[in-house]
Amino acid sequence: MKRILKIAPISFGASILLTSCFSTNPAFKTTAAENVDNLPLKIISLTDTQLKNWNQSDLSLDTIPGMSVDRAYNELLAGRKSKTVVVAVVDSGIDINHEDLKGKIWVNKKERPNNGKDDDKNGYIDDVNGWNFLGDIVAENMEYTRIIRDNQSKFEGKSIESIPTADRAAYKTYEAAKMEYAQKVDQNNQRMAQYKPLAEKLQAAHDYATKKFKTEKYTQKDLFAWKPTTDEGVQHQQLLAGMYPNVEEGKYFGSFVKEINEYVDYFKERQESHFNLNLNARKKLNDDENDINSRYYGNNKVGGPDPKLEDAKHGTHVAGIIAANRKNSVGMKGIAQNVKIMPVRAVPDGDEYDKDIALAIRYAVDNGAKVINTSFGKYFSAHPEWVQEAIKYAASKDVLIVNAAGNESKNLDKTIVYPNDQTLTGTEISDNFITIGALNYEYGTRLVADFSNYGQQNVDVFAPGVKIYATTPLNTYEYLQGTSMAAPAVTGAAAVIRSYFPKLTAKQVKKILMESGNATKTNVVLGDGGSRPFKEASKSGKMVNLYNAILLAQRY
Repeated sequence: MKRILKIAPISFGASILLTSCFSTNPAFKTTAAENVDNLPLKIISLTDTQLKNWNQSDLSLDTIPGMSVDRAYNELLAGRKSKTVVVAVVDSGIDINHEDLKGKIWVNKKERPNNGKDDDKNGYIDDVNGWNFLGDIVAENMEYTRIIRDNQSKFEGKSIESIPTADRAAYKTYEAAKMEYAQKVDQNNQRMAQYKPLAEKLQAAHDYATKKFKTEKYTQKDLFAWKPTTDEGVQHQQLLAGMYPNVEEGKYFGSFVKEINEYVDYFKERQESHFNLNLNARKKLNDDENDINSRYYGNNKVGGPDPKLEDAKHGTHVAGIIAANRKNSVGMKGIAQNVKIMPVRAVPDGDEYDKDIALAIRYAVDNGAKVINTSFGKYFSAHPEWVQEAIKYAASKDVLIVNAAGNESKNLDKTIVYPNDQTLTGTEISDNFITIGALNYEYGTRLVADFSNYGQQNVDVFAPGVKIYATTPLNTYEYLQGTSMAAPAVTGAAAVIRSYFPKLTAKQVKKILMESGNATKTNVVLGDGGSRPFKEASKSGKMVNLYNAILLAQRY
């Protein structure tokens, strides 16, 4: 499932920021944690311009804890030659015609467009810009729903003692899936019961106020000045005035109502797809998800089946963070300048299939990708070995995979998540897989995003993931957040290193990103509610910093 969080309707408070300094000495050295922690804190709110670019900002120059991207280009990379790097985005689809991604989309030069032939003989017809392993599928089950659906007749109503030894592991997974299913369905129903009546009341009040003020862009000041003369007007005025503080700065109440309605729609959609035991969307593909040897299915529509490209929002946002044009005056700036994005659609609205992910990774590797972004994940897996074999295949071809840690505030040293390169605290299966947690733009106890997964063994490093502004379909831009946004920031940084230092291996790039980041001794609040040193949230104990990474890459 795509690891993304919508921006909550509750506005963020003032940001706690700090300044820092970095060594430019050829004998590379990161800023000492003590020096960072002892610098004076500065409490201000970010301007709109600062917020749109905060993940690229620099502590010492901007007093904003970003990845020092702009500083790296200005001070270290200006005038240097670079090599084009192909970056695969395995995701929900990408709007390849977006104004800020023009010239940034990978083109398969061995394939002639739209001639209905497999010109390059790779098994995928007309894969000019990538491949869509989902075909026309959008809505899908969660993996635990599929496990229940596919195993009910075999296991339901039986005890483990009655199950053959060879099937007992599958039986335990089935029972665990049932527990997860019941919990998630109950949670969804409770939220529906909470938000649906609120949405209806807010919509009615908003419609009433819009008619009263003859505009839907009425302000909080307008509401307080309003003196309704009817009981209905009083009720609407009180509700609107009470809820208005939740409206994001710079927006009107209608946007808040729209977001609440979107939440309700999301809960409804989950009932109809994620938890629907009667849904089997895979039939649309005419493919057996349990046969890894059947590899050639899907189509070349890398944006997905929807003409409005709504399902491609997540992938388009990820692509923009990595590669949006840095030199035009449109929209926003991507992290990497000299890259080509290879769209590989394999992540539906629901949980991805292991087969699709394994083949998507192999497709990316075989077609020249040097970095692969995987901003998705799940907690149940039918065929995890297929994905792990694909990860090892990528390692054998010197391809780095940058993976999102997940948004459930879980300790991944205690909870297995897929995809992964190790089981809990076990041995890593490869050296080309780096997992990314999400940072907030507030330094201090809230430095780690409150939704981010963490883990001293299973999360490698952290990067900006809260309120990230980037491309969305049809030439639009939005703030989204999640480890889904932190991973492409690191993917972009990895692509920059591979672009300017092409002789470095995937293993070396991973090591550089982890070792060169900034550390802090500040205690942070993690998902279990406990406060502990930031270094305990990940294996490196660091925050990715591109400026530092380039300095270290020069030593290599």
